[in-house]
Amino acid sequence: MTTAREQLLAAARERILITDGAFGTEIQRLKLEEADYAGTLGLKHDQKGNNDILALTKPEVPEAIHRAYFEAGADIAETNTFSANRISQADYGAQNLVREINLASAGLARRVADEFTAKDGRPRFVAGAIGPTNKTLSLSPDVNDPGYREIDFDHLKDVYLEQTMALLEGGADFILIETVFDTLNAKAGIMAAIEAGDVLGRDVPLMLSMTLTDLSGRNLSGHTVEAFWHAVRHARPVTIGLNCSFGAQQLRPHVRTLSDIAETLIMVYPNAGLPNELGQYDELPEETAALVHEWAQAGQVNILGGCCGSTPAHIKAIAEAVKPLSPRALPALPVVTRLAGLEPMTMAA
Repeated sequence: MTTAREQLLAAARERILITDGAFGTEIQRLKLEEADYAGTLGLKHDQKGNNDILALTKPEVPEAIHRAYFEAGADIAETNTFSANRISQADYGAQNLVREINLASAGLARRVADEFTAKDGRPRFVAGAIGPTNKTLSLSPDVNDPGYREIDFDHLKDVYLEQTMALLEGGADFILIETVFDTLNAKAGIMAAIEAGDVLGRDVPLMLSMTLTDLSGRNLSGHTVEAFWHAVRHARPVTIGLNCSFGAQQLRPHVRTLSDIAETLIMVYPNAGLPNELGQYDELPEETAALVHEWAQAGQVNILGGCCGSTPAHIKAIAEAVKPLSPRALPALPVVTRLAGLEPMTMAA
């Protein structure tokens, strides 16, 4: 039986694939009220703004968003689970619902993906999205105590493991560790995926996506895109890339750098430009599409999509803009890497 990893790699040999766009801003457009979020769960804390819990209280909302992105041309649905972990859900008093939220979110994404696959035979994929939480393993939140950490590595790994197991059980094809502002946090997520694979007795393919915190191309823990790649390369991710951070204009040099060194698929999904003074995104779909088209034309990307501020219209424009272009070819391994016995992550593997 062909695995999701094999199917994705086969499709990526043929064309530039498309992942979906923003979830949070799409939900915000609906102007939901507290009752929409809270449903009948009887939680003591206010739930307004807890987008992840909608999988339980108003599942038609994330389902409709998935459907809109697939109709726009997406090949990959990212689950609405960016904050569906024990740490983030504790802010809403919903930490005991983490498993249920992830199961439901992955399940509805899987159902819509399969529905679209059945229509035309083109495989659609589900990436179980795991956000960074609001904790960092590399930095102290107390300027007066640089050695202090709110949590340790094993605690965060267990938090990620709980989420990972539920996403896989719900039907996710890949685990997407995204918006990585702390490389050590990402390593905890990688360890969780490895442990989940051991428990399930199967491969758990990873997608990894870094976010930059300044224009020099570093994340909050100080890693450049080169350093990030070399720090996580051992995990043999199916994709490596960048998301959020800035708009496509600002990401251009960093996409090129990552494309030149990574021996796996490059997936980039930028914000729809930079936010205005009200925190809103004004970049039009055709503007975003024109910018990412430059990356595609230069042979630098394999998968494209959108992050904050992007809409189904942005994804449709991107899909149409890159449709005639060829996907990025994987670079050859340096001689020193071959001599070290490290195998390339080939498109046929």
